[in-house]
Amino acid sequence: MEVTPYQIDVLKELINIGVGRAAGILNRMLRYHIVLQVPDVKIVTHKELTVETANLNDDHLAAVEMSFTGPFSGTAALVFSSHSASKLVSILVDEQHTSTVDFDLLRIGTLQEVGNIVLNGVMGSIANILNQPIDYAPPTFEEGQFESMVLSQASEPDATVLLAQTHFSIQQVLIEGDIIIIFEVGAFDVLLSHILGMIADQVE
Repeated sequence: MEVTPYQIDVLKELINIGVGRAAGILNRMLRYHIVLQVPDVKIVTHKELTVETANLNDDHLAAVEMSFTGPFSGTAALVFSSHSASKLVSILVDEQHTSTVDFDLLRIGTLQEVGNIVLNGVMGSIANILNQPIDYAPPTFEEGQFESMVLSQASEPDATVLLAQTHFSIQQVLIEGDIIIIFEVGAFDVLLSHILGMIADQVE
């Protein structure tokens, strides 16, 4: 199914609503003023994903992944470069009063919790607005190379990938991450059909 610019705009709006909700939750939990924005959304193929995520050419990426099932199924991930992950953790975690072991656990826990909130916000927004039930698996945290983590989830050549650049602004510090939603074969067409149905209902 061909994706129109208007459908891309609708998807971007759905994701922005989701990250807005996530930012509200993070603000209440962490007592920081956090602004989340999604300046760009692209629909890419498995082959194009490698090119579009060239900024993630890092051996120590941090990723939170969450699989989802329902009318449309797949895997959602929030991916940080090691630099962005370190900046995020340094703001949110007090390093002065923790041992190295404790800090490593806090680092993983912090990134996983942020990823969990953002991914649930995004997928929950899509599910609620389109009125479609989605089940989520518990999120998992991984560190390593892009190819062995997120890209391996999109190994099916016909898989469709939604790539959303995400900007975290915390205490005037800009932190970048990538929301990557990999849909199983045929699942993205189902999502688009629901979006078309929502648009038709609004027109009526």
